[in-house]
Amino acid sequence: MKDAGGAVLYIGKANKLADRVRSYFQKGAEHSPKTARMVELASTIDYIVTGSELEALILENNLIKKHRPRFNVILRDDKNYPFLRLPIKDDYPRLEIVRRVKPDGALYFGPYVPTHALRETLRLLRRIFPLPNCNIVIDGTAARHCIEYEIKRCLAPCTGHQSQADYKAMLSQVRLFLEGRDTELQEGLRARMEAESARLNFEAAARIRDQIANIESILEKQRITSTKLEDQDVWAMVRDETDGSAPDQPDGRGTAAAMQLLFVRAGMVVGRKEFFFTQAADLADRDLLEAAIEQYYSKETVIPPEIVAPVHLAGEALLTRWLSSRRGAKVIFRVPQRGHDVDLLNLAEENARAALAARRKQMSIGSAAVAQLQELLGLRRLPRRIEAFDISNLAADQAVGSCVVWQDEGFRTDDYRHFRMKQTIGPNDFGMMAEIVHRRYAHTTDVRAIHESPLQRPDLIVIDGGKGQLSAAVNVLQQVGLGEVDVVGLAKAKGEKFERIFLPDESEPIGL
Repeated sequence: MKDAGGAVLYIGKANKLADRVRSYFQKGAEHSPKTARMVELASTIDYIVTGSELEALILENNLIKKHRPRFNVILRDDKNYPFLRLPIKDDYPRLEIVRRVKPDGALYFGPYVPTHALRETLRLLRRIFPLPNCNIVIDGTAARHCIEYEIKRCLAPCTGHQSQADYKAMLSQVRLFLEGRDTELQEGLRARMEAESARLNFEAAARIRDQIANIESILEKQRITSTKLEDQDVWAMVRDETDGSAPDQPDGRGTAAAMQLLFVRAGMVVGRKEFFFTQAADLADRDLLEAAIEQYYSKETVIPPEIVAPVHLAGEALLTRWLSSRRGAKVIFRVPQRGHDVDLLNLAEENARAALAARRKQMSIGSAAVAQLQELLGLRRLPRRIEAFDISNLAADQAVGSCVVWQDEGFRTDDYRHFRMKQTIGPNDFGMMAEIVHRRYAHTTDVRAIHESPLQRPDLIVIDGGKGQLSAAVNVLQQVGLGEVDVVGLAKAKGEKFERIFLPDESEPIGL
């Protein structure tokens, strides 16, 4: 669905598209405020016929990622999570950190969220296994080894001190460790230790003994969640019925929701990821969850054989087919009623509730701060969304501009923008500021959403600069129809430590 200006409002799919569309426009249809607003704005409808439901699902995901429609549930998470990659086809495979999973025959372990979990895993691995930590070509012909060999952090395969066969045997142990097959790993190490001891190689046997002790110590600290050693992603969500919605917002904020994703690998929780939704009042849990799962797994990520969720989804069969096709093997979608998986769901829900409470606290602090800012500067609106612009003159002909965005709970990095100067030539700060403000608000598909949606329209625009830059920005905003938005400038006088705040209609700045 598109509005009168051609901006995409909503993207959906259906087996019988005519029936689906008709349901929106039937007289007397009872819609939520959000859907009613969408129907009111819709001017034209485009459609694409696909060969199957699966094709429709894939196309829908691609189009949502491209257009980010205002009335779709958008998973605001553009990060690629870190994985450990082991290129087992190489002569001397080395572990490396990557953020994209490719069908290249390598093994991928992860994702590790938060990122420090990955650094901790690497630190533990290198404490147990003397893995090379360099980028040189390893072929056994290097003239001399490095300090890593001297401190026993590497066995120097580069010089031939460690044979390719021994290296591959060590990598097999690393793989067992990363796959959570600790029993098999420890049994193999004990057999090697006894063999070395029988050959009177007591120094080698002692090194293996220390390896076993390190592995046992590490495993004791890990929280084992299952004895089946399965790989699972566990989804849970909670709602906040008292999310502090502002009554003066035209569309309201709706009920906030938090989603928690636990990564369970080889029966252990190795990481977690949280997502927040601020407009979830008119969406059922299953609809919100289905949209989040579809968008999350459309990224380049490892899909486990089991997806655990608290409720069955309307498109569960189609979703299972799609996930299986992306994984290249069968994926099971399960809603457990008892046992360990229910405990995992409860753990995920507990984390989601804690994350939502922390976010509520953060928002209350932010609300107090913006209320104080509104009073201090005499702003017309509570500045719940602030967009700030800056110019950086790297060289005479290499100036760039940037826009950063803060809204309610914090910085919205996916809304950031970076500008290369196109019209302004030479050192002209006023002209460059006018250019990037104009390009931000007049020549993007966001401009209609800025006018129509209280969630996208900036309440306050901050300009890096004094009277000149501020005046240039105000003129542009009046030209594009945003003259009613509050604008301030920030600048220091020579020798001053702190910024001063410039207001468009005030001759003297405010000093803080």
